[in-house]
Amino acid sequence: MDRSFYQFVLSFRGGKKDDQKAVFAEAMFNDHAFPKGEKSFDPLSRYLEEKADPEMPSIIFDELYALYEERYR
Repeated sequence: MDRSFYQFVLSFRGGKKDDQKAVFAEAMFNDHAFPKGEKSFDPLSRYLEEKADPEMPSIIFDELYALYEERYR
C-alpha cells in the first residue's frame, strides 16, 4: 500500500453535505492531530474511538477502510 488511509479518504472531500463519507473526509482533514501517515486499521480505529467525533463515526470509518483495503491491498 503506497497511500495512507488519510490520503485515500481525502478523495471523498468536496462531496454533498448529506454524503457521510464526504463529511467524514472533511472532519478528518480539519483534525490536525489525525495520524496522516497511518495505514493500519488498529491504530486508526483506536484514534477514532478515543476522539469520538460525531462527524467521524466508526461505522463510516469501517466502510472507508474496507474500500481502502480493496483498492490498495
